[in-house]
Amino acid sequence: MKFTIHHIDNQTSARSGEIVTDRGSIPTPVFMPIGTRGSVKAVNTAELSSIDSRIILGNTYHLYLKPGHELISKAGGLHSFMNWNGSLLTDSGGFQVFSLAKLNKINDDGVEFQSHIDGSRHMFTPESSMEIQQHLGADIIMAFDQCPPGQSDYQTVESAVERTTNWMKRCVSYLEKNKGIHAWEQNVFPIVQGNVYEELRQKSAEELIPFATCGMAIGGLAVGEDKSDMFDTVEQMDELLPKDQPRYLMGVGRPTDLVRAVKRGVDMFDCVLPTRNARNGQLFTSSGIVNIRNEQHKEDFTTVDEKCRCDLCKNHTRAYLRHLMNVNEILGHRLATMHNLTYYMELMKTIRDEITAGSFDDWSHNYLKTMINYKGM
Repeated sequence: MKFTIHHIDNQTSARSGEIVTDRGSIPTPVFMPIGTRGSVKAVNTAELSSIDSRIILGNTYHLYLKPGHELISKAGGLHSFMNWNGSLLTDSGGFQVFSLAKLNKINDDGVEFQSHIDGSRHMFTPESSMEIQQHLGADIIMAFDQCPPGQSDYQTVESAVERTTNWMKRCVSYLEKNKGIHAWEQNVFPIVQGNVYEELRQKSAEELIPFATCGMAIGGLAVGEDKSDMFDTVEQMDELLPKDQPRYLMGVGRPTDLVRAVKRGVDMFDCVLPTRNARNGQLFTSSGIVNIRNEQHKEDFTTVDEKCRCDLCKNHTRAYLRHLMNVNEILGHRLATMHNLTYYMELMKTIRDEITAGSFDDWSHNYLKTMINYKGM
């Protein structure tokens, strides 16, 4: 994997660049749609390609439980299984083990947990996470880490930082001893932990940087801490993490969050918001949030967003989409999801263009000033 920085903003830490994997190039900053179970909900891979999505996520925890990593491996890996020609990133399963499992027991070896599906017991370790992700065959894989809740006390977070470092060493050791199952290269990202404790973030970053060869992730944010604390931490990471590697802010976020994080040197993002909110009838537009289920749209025969190029905005009205959503018609979910993903992809393209043109600072100021007034943006 290669990462090249093409332009750096003069006023902020924003930069535009390109990640190249065996599957092709990915312009950065980039937003990665989440395909939790081998599918970005409600859309197919051809539709993702049509909006120039170059990389999507798969979820190790969910794919391990169903249909199983060995079955996916027999299909030729997750790319072949879901017919996706772009790049893939898989998380380590750690976050889901801590947040979704009915019960979990953590020790220095790993995490024992009960499936949220049927209550069956399983064990994830750094080694098993790497093995599962090798079977899945993603281009970028994540180290197994401990992600404590957002309001955790200092001692809990300190323990998680130490464990994350030790688990990183075991991930690397496993990968050195066990070559990949598929023909293409896989690249592992360490995940910096430390919550909002500045000294623990520094400790985690310093301990993990020696293991970073192609990128690093900022984990343990957007888990309940104050938004201002999150961005203070991102700013700290901008100073500490390698400048010549992509920085991945995990689980973030809203459109304004993306812009503010790009200003602080972040290159990669993922979040469920555009797809999950679409299914709930919340649409991101150039003039703020549209809650399409609201009564005010019942007889509104205008488009959702005149500036949008998606199928919904070119061919259908607000009244029609409201009807589809209110009768739980699958087409409504599909149209709304593609609209939100199109908004996110166009936003990232605009960000890249503004950085390249040298006007990102002014543009971002105006964007944030406008959008911050719209609740949910």
